[in-house]
Amino acid sequence: MTANTTFSSATRPSVATLYLSAPEMVRLICRQGVKACIAGIAENIRADFLRWPDFDKSARVANHSEDGVIELMPIADDRLYSFKYVNGHPKNTRIGLSTVMAFGVLADVATGIPLLLSELTLTTALRTAATSALAAQALARPDSRVLALIGNGAQSEFQALAFQHLLGIESLRLFDVDPAATAKLVANLNHSGLNITVCASTAEAVQGADIVSTLTADKTNATILTPDMVQPGMHINGVGGDCPGKTELHADILQRGSVFVEFTPQTRTEGDIQQMPHDFAVTELWQVLAGQRPGRQHAEEVTVFDSVGFALEDYSALRYMLETATALGLGETIALIPEMDDPKNLFGALFAQ
Repeated sequence: MTANTTFSSATRPSVATLYLSAPEMVRLICRQGVKACIAGIAENIRADFLRWPDFDKSARVANHSEDGVIELMPIADDRLYSFKYVNGHPKNTRIGLSTVMAFGVLADVATGIPLLLSELTLTTALRTAATSALAAQALARPDSRVLALIGNGAQSEFQALAFQHLLGIESLRLFDVDPAATAKLVANLNHSGLNITVCASTAEAVQGADIVSTLTADKTNATILTPDMVQPGMHINGVGGDCPGKTELHADILQRGSVFVEFTPQTRTEGDIQQMPHDFAVTELWQVLAGQRPGRQHAEEVTVFDSVGFALEDYSALRYMLETATALGLGETIALIPEMDDPKNLFGALFAQ
């Protein structure tokens, strides 16, 4: 093939990219419904975790600063590649910005064409809730009906609705050091049908809870839950500990319970198990879903899902958003990649218009 070979639009694959902006994502979620989006993403996550060996996996690449972290989260199988850009800056709310901001790409492995460029701030909240509920289906007691939410910020409504619709949770017990955050959560869930109790402390909130979700944002080695708060049969969904130097659970809780993680090499650095020896025993969630390892083994067992968020969950969510946006006719096609009659003449594209 010579350097001046040209290709017609009929023979050249399209390099057009579907773009889902934040406003378009709002339209998608409102048309589908939050419940349906969480359920659909959860189904994708389960399906993708069940083919865990098919993926080229790595821990995310993180750039840490005094006030936060910026991360890239890549993963691929032999068909699709995805990555997410995401930050975590807890002080952002003081200047009117979100703690977490994210976007991502889903690309064709065979050609490298970016198929989807999407907002992932809203989507990350949906997929985190979906993952939490999926893990709890395998690890919590089947009769769990009371959820304690410790930390009532941006993730909390999504978690509450995921546990309500995917596990049958009926009652919420809430605590946040910021009363305004709890008031926001109560207002947003006013018509959810959940029985809501606002509590004065973490210790009060976890009383009588079957499942405890910790969703705190401060970038510190905190101790949100202590062993005296944990009751036999409780399932703990630890979401807030997600980078080096940031934890929520007292180490003795991890010693007491059976601990489950997403991707062990990443969680040992970022999760609550960063407090533990490197050979501390954990089970990866995909092994439980695939029936290779047991989940909860008896009603009195304390189970811990040390969730830090893994790239495969974003891959699953991006698949769902691409399929749903296409079905609903949402998003816009953008020219993210230049189209050239001669793919070897990139310079010539400057003068092709």
